[in-house]
Amino acid sequence: MTPARTGRHDREHIIGVALELLDRYGLPDLTMRRLATELEVQASALYWHFDSKQDLLSAVSNRILAGIPEPTPGEDLLDAAHAVRDALLSYRDGAEVVMSSAALRPGPSRAEDALRAALSPTLPDAGLAATAVLQFILGHTTLVQQRMHGESYGAASSTGALDRGGHDAAVFDAGITLLSRGADLTSTPR
Repeated sequence: MTPARTGRHDREHIIGVALELLDRYGLPDLTMRRLATELEVQASALYWHFDSKQDLLSAVSNRILAGIPEPTPGEDLLDAAHAVRDALLSYRDGAEVVMSSAALRPGPSRAEDALRAALSPTLPDAGLAATAVLQFILGHTTLVQQRMHGESYGAASSTGALDRGGHDAAVFDAGITLLSRGADLTSTPR
């Protein structure tokens, strides 16, 4: 459902329409031209609000990550990781959009903030650990979303991929548990 328009197209409305198109067509078909057509404007009009397609995708990424609840004090890393993964899964190709933005515009994000808050405050570099955990979450969630996309074309099976007792969920939980237990951040990484 296209977000309600409240007059002229503003940045927030355009991001909402872009997310709707992302869900409908996927990242490869989320083009500036398609977005402009949906908004009934010329593609050049979008550049009034966004410097480039990557700028638009960065804003879309931020909107996806806005779905992560504020961290609660003492939250378990596994719970925080599930919250990040759930936000990524809330949109088709959500993990790929966020990964693309993280690759081209590195720096703290709402996801890293939530993960850092769940890590032990005694870690010498909780920011580095949060980035490592986020990269695992992005990779794992991208794999699951690609499998789900493949299933829609009959090329793969994602049956039970997100079930708590399913294989993919077990792999996710094991990965987060290993990262939280095995990180020796007392020494400088090589």
